[in-house]
This record gives sequence, C-alpha cells and structure tokens, in this order.
Amino acid sequence: MAQSRVNGLQNGHGTANVNDHERDRGKRPVRIANCSGGQMEPGWQMRKQASWGDVDFITGDWLAENNIAQEAAAMEAGTGEGFKKNAWQALQLSMDVIAKKKIKVVIDGGGLSPENLARRCQELVDKNGYDMKVAFVSGDNLLDEVLACTAYIGARGIVKALESGADLVMCGRVADASPVIGACWWWYGWKDTEYDKLASAFLVGHLIECSGYITGSNFSGFHRFPLENFVDVGFPVAEIEADGTCIITKHDNTNGMVTIDTVKCQFLYEIQGNIYLNSDVTAILDGVTVEAVGKDRVRFSGIKGRPPPPTTKLAIFYKGGFESQNLSNAAGYATKKKYQLYETQIRARLTEQGMDPETTFDFIVFQVVGSPLPNPHRMLESTTYMRIYAQAPTPEPLAALKLLLADETMQHFSGLHWSQDLRTADPKSFYVYYPSLVEQDAIKEAAHILEPGGSNINCGMFVQRAELWDWFRSFMTLHRMKTLIGGDWKDEYRLERVEFPKIWAVHFVIYGILGRGVSSSTLLDNRGKGFTDYIRAKHVDIPEQFVKAGWTWSEEDD
Repeated sequence: MAQSRVNGLQNGHGTANVNDHERDRGKRPVRIANCSGGQMEPGWQMRKQASWGDVDFITGDWLAENNIAQEAAAMEAGTGEGFKKNAWQALQLSMDVIAKKKIKVVIDGGGLSPENLARRCQELVDKNGYDMKVAFVSGDNLLDEVLACTAYIGARGIVKALESGADLVMCGRVADASPVIGACWWWYGWKDTEYDKLASAFLVGHLIECSGYITGSNFSGFHRFPLENFVDVGFPVAEIEADGTCIITKHDNTNGMVTIDTVKCQFLYEIQGNIYLNSDVTAILDGVTVEAVGKDRVRFSGIKGRPPPPTTKLAIFYKGGFESQNLSNAAGYATKKKYQLYETQIRARLTEQGMDPETTFDFIVFQVVGSPLPNPHRMLESTTYMRIYAQAPTPEPLAALKLLLADETMQHFSGLHWSQDLRTADPKSFYVYYPSLVEQDAIKEAAHILEPGGSNINCGMFVQRAELWDWFRSFMTLHRMKTLIGGDWKDEYRLERVEFPKIWAVHFVIYGILGRGVSSSTLLDNRGKGFTDYIRAKHVDIPEQFVKAGWTWSEEDD
C-alpha cells in the first residue's frame, strides 16, 4: 500500500489495457469501479480507480439529501456553481488517465447544475486535445419556488447519452444506483422490460455506491482483524455479467477486504425491506445469495425484478431557520445533579429576560451525552457533556442564548468547563428536507451532448452460523427492537421488519426517528450512522450452548 494517492500512472500502474468498447461491449462482464460514496470523497480516489487496474466505467455518488440544499444556497449567494467541487477535482486529477485508457465516466457530481460541470469538462477536453465526448443529463430539477426541488430520476438519460457516444456523463439528482444501471443497460443493450437484469444491476449499484463501505469501511466486524487492514481501503470494482449477477472485488494490492460479511453489511444498509423501489425497476430481494468465490471476490445473485413504480422520490428543500449548539463539560461526582442545576439556571434566566423557552425557540433541548465511569483512573473517564441544541426562525434568540450563557459563567455548578472552540454556539442557517413523490410521467428527462451534471433509520443485522439463525430470527421481533431502542423510542415512530433467511439476516426500518431528516434533525447523530452500533452494544440473554460452543465475543477478547 505504498502507492501515491494522486499519481497512479507514475507508480507502476499504467500498463493496463486501453479499452475498446466497440470490440468488447456485451461480450464479457462489464467492470465498473466506484470512486465516491459522499460529498467529502477526495478527487484522488477517482485517479486510483482509473490507474490501478482494468475498468470500463467509473461511477461516483457525491449527493445526499442535505447537500442539494447546500448547493442551492451557494448558488443563491453567488459562491457556488451548483456542482460538487470534489467531483470537479476528481475529473481534473484523472482526465489524462481516463482519456488514455478510454474509460467512460458516469457520476452525479453535477448536483444542481450538471450542465455547468459538463462545460468545465468540455473546456478541459478542448484545452488538452482529448478525444472525448461530454454529455449531461437533465430532468431532475423541477421547481423554482423553493430552495431546491429535485426528483430522483433513473438511468434512461444516462443510456441515451452513452448511446450518443458520450465518454463523460455528468448527472444531477439521479438515483444513487442509476450510474451503474445505466452503464450495464448500455453495455448489454438490455430492453427496459428485462426486469430481472435491471433489478440485479440496481442492487449492484446499491452495493458499490457507498465506495469503501463494501470493502471494509463502516464494517461492524472490523474488531476481528488487524486495524492496519482498514487504513486507506481500496474502493470496490463490480464485474457484472449479462444476466445481472456480479462479482464484487477491488484492485489488487490495496487495503480493506471484500468478504461475505462486508457484502452483507452493505446490502442491508439503506434498503426498504424485501421490496426495493427504483425509478427504473422494482427489485424483489427474497432470494438474495452471497457466495465467496476467491480472495476479495464475492458473487452476489438471486435478485428478481418487477415493473417500476409510477412515482419516484421528490426531494424538496426550504429554509428552516437557524440553529446553534452550546456544549458544556462536567467531570467527577453528582453529574446528573450538575446538569439539572445548569438547565434550571438557564431556563430561569431565559424567562427573566422575556424569552420563554417554549415560545421563543422552535426547538430547544438540553441533552446529556455519556455517563461517567465510577472510580475513574483518568479525568476523561469521568467527563461528560451537555448539548444545548436550539432552533429558531431568526438568529437573534440564538445569539441572545449564547450571551446569556456567558453571563452565567460565574454561577455554574462545580467543575464546569468548555472547549476553547465555541463556534457551534453561533447561529447558522439550516435547511429542511421534505420527501415527497412525483409521477414519473411528469418528468422530462433528457441527455445533452456538448460540442467541441431523509427521516428514517435502517438497521440490518445478521449471524454468522446457520446454527444461530432460528434463535436469532425468533429473538429479533418488532417488540424486541422497540425494547432495544429503549429510552429513545417514541410511540410516534413506526417499525418495519423483514428477514433474509439465505444470509441469516433481519432488517428493520425505524420510521420518523430522524425527525425532519438529516439536514434539520435535532439529534446528535443526525444521519443515524451510530444507531446499529448502539443496538449491538445492548446486553441480551442468549442460549447457554452458544457460549459453550465459543460463538460469542466480548470486549475482553480484544
């Protein structure tokens, strides 16, 4: 793992074959490498995927619900062009390799303006004399009356662009799996009614769109392996066959791993149960099969397809107001009483100053994070913090709250202390994400060739031995999940549960737990990233024979 992060061609990885799509298209499995799973993914990951092995396509997912609103706000303020800066960085760093090896690129980094990103690409192509055709897909941006309103469109525009000879396809808010679906659809010339094949490609896109999540990142079983394995993991490559089945792998000599367990973990991440809806197809997941076929090679199959739904997801964003976080630390004894005193003091002072907490703020909460360790050996073992999180229509109440806390500096409980960085206490704007549906027939999706762009949590868990499955499936009931959620459960939430018996997995969707969604959630974990690890930290009773057989693990084992 000594290769440079930027210059793959100059480190012995430039000997791979130049693609000949006219010769190979449809005659062998298409190799698709994904280079991004989120807006912060650095550009050099695209160059690595292009340089370190043979691939036909590079896809990249830079979009999530919240960053569409960020791009809209930046365009409104005159500080952004509508596309993701890291996506443009990736293209600049990689264009020479992509052009030399004739790799096709389909990404959603165009954000709110895939045309702007495509025109930047065209300028780069023209400047360097590359033999490449640039295209962008439109149709997702529907309304101007709100901050942003984008539909999750499918792969048809991508297929049309590829059919027109495009090498670089810039998309906006296509569905996360659409770049992979479009690449496979074009490569094999599938019909739009070959639902089993489209559904299989849809799930391949689902597996690799979060980049390193399937090669060792975010992997719940990481503690069983040397930690060095998870430093700078290689990103995934999918080899998709004509029937849609695939092998998930990664480039040789890269860190991370592709195993049955990493594939299961990513499969269970963000699905909707055993019926998974997409703009181009409905996937039926009951028969999913995961099989190891070599080192870092896992076959994924068993997906069935049905016609797509008449509607697709519509993401609406509007300005929600302002928010702030004030963080205060406590150490030592009587922590619970200390925080009770602090909250009592602050609420009293707010009321004295004519700012009734219940009417001045849209939302205010005093959250205690952590529990002190009894008889601590180090001070940090007894340190916890209170998070005073508030939202308001204007910044003034939040600014007043910060000043009020400063006024109370000398009246606090014993041992109160803060970080030196208090920027989270300053009011900042936030955006509300409102999910809806739109009829697919109302969307005017198109491909343009340039001449010389949530409120729920998913929780999936599986066991690793067939002997555990019957107990596990009967243990993990809807009622059990409510019990495990514990004090965080509210009656307004709703649960859905589905089993995947062939991979010994149970999957839950907890509806409503993120409130108004990631961009305006009041939770500390506003994306639900730590939820499943919280559930797995619970103590439960298990059959004694499992312990005797050595099928359990505890913190002391590490």
